Amino acid sequence: MLLLHGSGPGTTGSGAWSATAAALSQSWRVVAPDHAGFGRTPLPAGSRGGLRVWTEQAAGLMDALGIDTYAVVGHSMGGAVALALAAARPRNVTAVVGVAAMGAPGAPLSPDLDAVWGATPDRRGARDMLSRLFLDPAHVTEAAVEARAEAMRADASSFATMFPPPRERWAEDLTLSSRELSEVRVPVLLVHGAQDRLTPLRTAALPFLDHLPDVRLHVLGRCGHVPAVEHPDAFHRLLAQFLVP
Repeated sequence: MLLLHGSGPGTTGSGAWSATAAALSQSWRVVAPDHAGFGRTPLPAGSRGGLRVWTEQAAGLMDALGIDTYAVVGHSMGGAVALALAAARPRNVTAVVGVAAMGAPGAPLSPDLDAVWGATPDRRGARDMLSRLFLDPAHVTEAAVEARAEAMRADASSFATMFPPPRERWAEDLTLSSRELSEVRVPVLLVHGAQDRLTPLRTAALPFLDHLPDVRLHVLGRCGHVPAVEHPDAFHRLLAQFLVP
């Protein structure tokens, strides 16, 4: 199982998916990399990242590991990468789970995602970002704010390279065309929070239903942008039921 994280500043594969990896590792071999430009993975020379770069990186990683077939779970930006990977590698990808996924045709850049991409790498920026990610303010603890601020400072220079204003163009870069989505022939599960402010249900998730050949949508009530953290038990059950090894 390949787990692809989202695009918030300071996000890493281990930070985004540690609980999910622990919950599923008895049944799956789990791979959770940092996208280029995040965590410990540098951007290629002269690159700003983008959907093509992250898709090729994910495919190349699995090739290098000698893993021929795998399911892909992608959160937010990682959801767009997961779908692009499924379209590009139909013989390798067996299923896709898009969690609060980006990439739907016509989906605009939301004000909250714009604010997250523009967050300053300090405690104030970290607190504002976390308050937009989660519906329940109980997740915005002092420890969480400090950890996120530290992570944001660590990748501030590369993140600024990837998402400078005007940021609408980066949302457009992550959008898949109707033709690309029609080439995703494997089963797709979309998991979305009803109160997601960054990738709103109506504009980010529902359009996929008109374009993906084999798709189902599960909406979690009282949930913002991070179902894996806000409703971990329900989220892990959904994955286990959909991705039967």
